[in-house]
Amino acid sequence: MKKIVCFGPGPLFKGGISNYTTALAQALRNQPDTEVHIVSWTQQYPAIIPRDFIDRSSQKGFLVGSDIQVHYLTNYNNPLTWEKTASFILDLKPDLIILQWAIALQGLPMGWIARRLKKAGTLKIMFDLHLVVQKEGSRLDQWFTKYGLEASDGYIVHAKKTGTELQILFPDRKFKDPIELGGKSFPVNTYPLLQLYHPVYNLFKEDPLFDREAFRKSNGLQPHVFLFFGFIRKYKGLHQVIQAFAKALETRKDISLLIVGESFWQTLDQNKFSTRIKQQVFGFAKSMFLKKTDDEQNYRPLELIKTLGIENYVRVFNDFVPNEEVHKYFQASDTLMLYYLNATPSGVESLGYNFRLPILATRVGHFTETIQDGYNGYLAESGNIKDMAKVMLKSITHPISKENIEATASQMSWDQYAKRILNS
Repeated sequence: MKKIVCFGPGPLFKGGISNYTTALAQALRNQPDTEVHIVSWTQQYPAIIPRDFIDRSSQKGFLVGSDIQVHYLTNYNNPLTWEKTASFILDLKPDLIILQWAIALQGLPMGWIARRLKKAGTLKIMFDLHLVVQKEGSRLDQWFTKYGLEASDGYIVHAKKTGTELQILFPDRKFKDPIELGGKSFPVNTYPLLQLYHPVYNLFKEDPLFDREAFRKSNGLQPHVFLFFGFIRKYKGLHQVIQAFAKALETRKDISLLIVGESFWQTLDQNKFSTRIKQQVFGFAKSMFLKKTDDEQNYRPLELIKTLGIENYVRVFNDFVPNEEVHKYFQASDTLMLYYLNATPSGVESLGYNFRLPILATRVGHFTETIQDGYNGYLAESGNIKDMAKVMLKSITHPISKENIEATASQMSWDQYAKRILNS
């Protein structure tokens, strides 16, 4: 029996990394002779951050009926819980711990926990890297990242770019795929690096009873529906999606834009005194450490809809979507929009493949690795609104085959992902 610990946000949290941690735990548990535990944060970030990270909407839990145990232990703001976390993991006596890495800010507690575990000497530690270089840059990012990732026995990346960034971060280390090394014995200063992919989510299922046409009619949607889904963040380029859609409307009117997702920094009651205090303190901290170009404080792309006069063609659901309702927005849509400013492997892209939607994306980050132009989607030039609109129109006149999307998804399964990790 192989005992595995997945460290990351448990299913009580919002967002892609929570979904990812849950899906990974399920995939590992589905392998023969495994016992899997999720060890989770209770609070992932400094208390001054003005955002609610807890999923208070979903009624459906992904682990219902599973024997995977979830242990909520780690509070970013309380170092005593870091020790409690490490001691708990050591008491489990696991063969492998996989830590989810998605933001440099978590480098201090995660680095501390990893070092504490490494002292035990018998536990294999791997970091599953969603990125190395942050999308929004802070002056402290490199220090946090290096401290956080240093105490690891190996790494998993979802894109070649991430592997390259890891090599730049640790120039004196040699990174090799375990298959290349041909065994378990690694030369000095050589670290196993699994260059994999972001698996296609199987947590969310199509509902065969969903009435696509009724949903479209009740929401005033046109025959061709473009979907933007997920947290509204500046790097995701919703402003570009809206502008490109407005441009496409100049050519044809039988199109709609469906925008579904929560404004990332608008989840707390703005009238509360505690919220105002958090915003002031957090705003000061950002001014000290964050580049001005990465500050999202005044990012309000939804205002463009009225400015451009396209209200009749856009439907907005500006809230967090409960798990049990995700399917209907994808089933009602024809194409998924990822006109990002910069990109690391995307959970939203994975969701799109799961629902057999072609992807329209900008030529940034890893999208050129996963999206084959004309096969499973189309790529537009970054920052070029005219080209983005042209690609939107092309997706209608030259539709992508659903079979191509299914073929893409079959190459990015959780089952194969879990097997590669266990065989490394």
